[in-house]
Amino acid sequence: MAEKDVAEQLSFHEKKVLKALDAIKRGSPDDILRKSGLSQLVEVMNASSWLQAKGLVKIDESIVKVYSLRKPEVASRRLPEKVALEVLVESHHGKGSMADLKRSGMMKDADISIALGWIRRKGWGEITKDGKDTVIEVTAAGREALGKIGEDEKTIQKLSAGPLSEHDIRKEVLEQLKSRKDILNERHETSRSISLTEEGARIAAMDLAMKEEVAQLTPELIQSGRWKEVDVRKYDVKAFAPTVYGGRLHPMTQLIQRTRDAYIKMGFKEITGNYVESAFWDMDVLFTAQDHPAREMQDTFYIQDPERLDLSEDEDLVEIVRQVHENGWKTGSLGWRYMWSRAEAEKALLRTHTTVNTIRYIARNPQIPFKVFSIGRIFRNEAMDSTHLPEFTQIEGIVCEKGSNFDMLCGLLKEFYRRMGITEVRLRPGYFPYTEPSVEVEILWNGQWMELGGAGVFRPEVTMPLGVDEPVLAWGLGLERLGMLIWGLKDIREIYVSDVDWLKKLPQI
Repeated sequence: MAEKDVAEQLSFHEKKVLKALDAIKRGSPDDILRKSGLSQLVEVMNASSWLQAKGLVKIDESIVKVYSLRKPEVASRRLPEKVALEVLVESHHGKGSMADLKRSGMMKDADISIALGWIRRKGWGEITKDGKDTVIEVTAAGREALGKIGEDEKTIQKLSAGPLSEHDIRKEVLEQLKSRKDILNERHETSRSISLTEEGARIAAMDLAMKEEVAQLTPELIQSGRWKEVDVRKYDVKAFAPTVYGGRLHPMTQLIQRTRDAYIKMGFKEITGNYVESAFWDMDVLFTAQDHPAREMQDTFYIQDPERLDLSEDEDLVEIVRQVHENGWKTGSLGWRYMWSRAEAEKALLRTHTTVNTIRYIARNPQIPFKVFSIGRIFRNEAMDSTHLPEFTQIEGIVCEKGSNFDMLCGLLKEFYRRMGITEVRLRPGYFPYTEPSVEVEILWNGQWMELGGAGVFRPEVTMPLGVDEPVLAWGLGLERLGMLIWGLKDIREIYVSDVDWLKKLPQI
């Protein structure tokens, strides 16, 4: 089509955008809005989209990560490692124990653990063992840091004034702050830059008649006589028309349905459970020691209301589990050999795995055989990155029958992934407190092996108190990571970003 004909078919808003770009050459939608005299940003973007379809402008998009403080009070709170340094230097001449930090009254137990990790990481102190005590000796670098404001602290202060993009924060400082679970919020912003193509530049330089246009004549225009003052826009029947997409299920919903279908066809029955559980059912029944790191607040979301859940309904099982932890009960195990705490077991939490569903099922239905699965959300207090989310979907399954064994477990896992279209599966030895033997399940993703979850045969310390003597095969697998492979994603967070274009174009699975 001749450039004169193209110019004649431009809308009023398209001409405004072209003239603005003729003056500034390249700019953001906001720059064009200011220069063009249009009244709304949506007018700029609609006109730019049509100009791009006509080959007159180019729109470049990039995703920028923007960071803000998770809680405003973070800026007024000193970092735990700085508080620890102050206590050690000012009260203990630069050398003291964890007990000294506790006695100072300036730090909570959770903050002390965090402080020690960062003191070691930053080279501010040497940490050694003296019998049962952990001793920290402040280094010269630590003494020097005590009198300075660190780059991470400066960045936190800047963030207190407002959000910063990833380009405004030094990379190493950003990685430090991201690894702290209670400092940063991250969101993705789309940055757009619009420029003229060669043809667009030639048309923008032309003398374009800036006259209001209408798509159709209305009774008001005819009656008022304003039809003489406006142009009726010409239409090109060959012009670009947007693709129309119908409604559809979210990809995760589709994947859950496909997973459910695979298990049901393999002969499993589905079960469900609660988000809020007691530590007893989530951990103690699974023979997870009460001093295991997973129980700490850094790894588990504990509930404030209710803070505790009553266990009196399962009093007989509570007593057996107490003995299992303290001396092994009748399982042939020595147990963990400590004084088991009922108060610790009564703590309310958001379930850390859907294994709690299957454990409850076994306790209520100990008669074999059984073959059940569940699909549900679980919660772990983890820093968010390309392969980790604090809330994600887990597939849980158990099988128990006469003669069930570890080979059967491996075969079930591989058969499930085969039904999901995944052939590159690796099972390697693993460790979990409640299974033996144990394996970790991995799939090949982005040129490397990515862990999907764990599996194994429940230990007697788990199954015998529930009234089951035959081996119980169990697994817990992450579903979002499987989705990353199926959808070709490199970042797990993209699943929940709500990118409408991605959702529209993704094939049904």
